[in-house]
Amino acid sequence: MNLSIECERETDGRWIAEITQIPGAMAYGATREEAMARAEIVALRAIADRIEHGEARPLDISISLAAA
Repeated sequence: MNLSIECERETDGRWIAEITQIPGAMAYGATREEAMARAEIVALRAIADRIEHGEARPLDISISLAAA
């Protein structure tokens, strides 16, 4: 599974990052890096939760960061 992070700045100055392959895996941050790190954490927790509850099997994961 390849995961990619999309990140953009909101009109209020906050950054929002989203892992497009995992619905709901998004997070805000004061900086681009902070938002991306938080979104990565949410995505990995969602994957771990699915594996733990038998909803998915363990996968090889590759996370790529898109350049802005």
